[in-house]
Order: sequence, then structure tokens, then C-alpha cells
Amino acid sequence: MKLYHHGSSACAAKVRFALEEKQLPWEGYYIDILKGEQFHPDYLALNPKGVVPLLIDGNLVLPESTLICEYLEDKYPAHPLLPASAEDKAHVRLWTKAVDEELHPACSALTYVVSHRHTILRNGVGDFEEFLAAGGSEGKAARTLKWQWIQEGIKAPGAANKILLFLSYMDKMEAALSQSEYLVGDSFSLADVAMAPYVNRLAALAMEPVWENGRMPGVDRWFEAVKSRPSFEPAFIKWLPQELRDEMYANGQRSWADIEKLIF
Repeated sequence: MKLYHHGSSACAAKVRFALEEKQLPWEGYYIDILKGEQFHPDYLALNPKGVVPLLIDGNLVLPESTLICEYLEDKYPAHPLLPASAEDKAHVRLWTKAVDEELHPACSALTYVVSHRHTILRNGVGDFEEFLAAGGSEGKAARTLKWQWIQEGIKAPGAANKILLFLSYMDKMEAALSQSEYLVGDSFSLADVAMAPYVNRLAALAMEPVWENGRMPGVDRWFEAVKSRPSFEPAFIKWLPQELRDEMYANGQRSWADIEKLIF
């Protein structure tokens, strides 16, 4: 299997996590989304949306991280990541659906506002028309929104609400984890795979105070357990360049005062 991915992409990390949990061999093709490599014609020929991840397995070319994880579960049943009962499967899919519909868009805003804006501005973003033209098929509305995040940070229209929406899912996690070891019962599942990249994103942006010091003991316990899994390092650490890791954490520290005022 071939996976087109990027180190800081939460969706790509989700798929890497599933691949590692299921102990499947795969070959990585790194697409630097901070340099716009996702809009190269060769990649757009594979994925016209110009996003990562993208999985190729034989003749199958499959985008969309949640669909990839479900495909892996269906085709490779060893080391299952779905519970046995229909009820528990439904609860898992409530988490994965929420990630796709609400949490991931909110994460995109959070990441741009707190960190990526500084990286992109440092690399040179040009004027809006240049930024728009570099977006491939992303669309004017999406590029306009990202332009606002890059230029205005947390003061951009709707940015603060996106961050609060993101953090509301931490409260939902805490409620679930006060009742069970993992998000759906006492077995690790695709619900945990889906949510881990987003908690890890907060940690990568120096936002551990959200759950540490007794604020969210269930999330704190769960995340420590997730980090201790053998799959965590190859899924989350290996593919994130040290320079980018350091920059994201420093940018998070730089932005924490504004975030803290917003949430506490």
C-alpha cells in the first residue's frame, strides 16, 4: 500500500495510526502541504481535491481518511478496530462522523490561527490573488477563509468560535472517559484512532493545560495510554520533522495567552 500524507495533517495521522494498529505494511509519499505540494499537477491527477491523505492499494485509489480507515478494517480484519456489537459500532461511528463534520474543520482553523499562519507568512504568501491562484481546486471561499486566518489570527471572523467548538469535544471526551477506559467501552477502537490526532494536535501546539493539572483527568489518562501504544511513535512522531515540531510548539506557546483568555 502507498500512502500520500504529511506530518502535521491530522487526517493523515489518523490513517497512519490505523495502519500501524492493524500492523499493515505501507510505503509513505510525503506531500508538503505547507509548501503547496498538494496542488502539484501530478498529485491533483490522483486527488483532484488537493488534500491528504490518499491511499493506493492495488488498483484502488482512495481519498478521505475515515473511508480509508473503514476500508482497512473491512479488507484486513486482523487486529480489529471495531467492536463486536452493532450498538458499539454505531457509537464508534458517531465519533468518526463528528470528526469529519465538525472537529476537523475546527482543527484546521485552530492550527492555522495558532501556528501555520506564522510558517506560511515566513515562507512568503504573496498577495491574495497569488494565494488564491496557488490553491488549485480548493475554491475561492476556502482560500478566502484561510487567508483571513493567516492574516488576522484569532481575530479573524469566526476563528474564536471554531476554537471553542474544537474544545467542546474535549468535554465530550471527558464525559465518555469518566465511564470507560476508551471512548467506546473498554476496548481501543476507531473512535480512539479518530480522536487521537486532535488531542495530539493540542499537545503539539503547547495546549496541554487544557486537560492537565486535574482539569480533565479522563482525557489525561487516556492520552497517556494512547502515547504508550507501540503504534504511536511511527504514526505521530516519525513523520513530523523535528524543525516543524519545534516550530509548532513554539508558535503554540506564543499564542497561548490569547487562547487561555478565550477558554478559561
